[in-house]
Amino acid sequence: MKYLLIFLLVLAIFVISVTLGAQNDQQVTFNYLLAQGEYRISTLLAVLFAVGFAIGWLICGLFWLRVRVSLARAERKIKRLENKLSPATDVAVTADSSVVKE
Repeated sequence: MKYLLIFLLVLAIFVISVTLGAQNDQQVTFNYLLAQGEYRISTLLAVLFAVGFAIGWLICGLFWLRVRVSLARAERKIKRLENKLSPATDVAVTADSSVVKE
């Protein structure tokens, strides 16, 4: 449900930007690092929105990946510690069971 709401929000923003862009046929000069170009403002807005969206997903994906790697390490550490603890409890149970028999 959460992903559906996020998708609908992004879709609404995109539709609004396309609608506003269709009304603006004005040409603008866009200066970027290496060159300069004349673009329709609607095209420029759509491209910059898409680039910002992709960069945002990339950054969020990197943070998500870092958290998943950290979680996997913690789970491996827990499993290793449980395996270390398991033989010790088996020995303690065996020692206790011999005391109970006497």
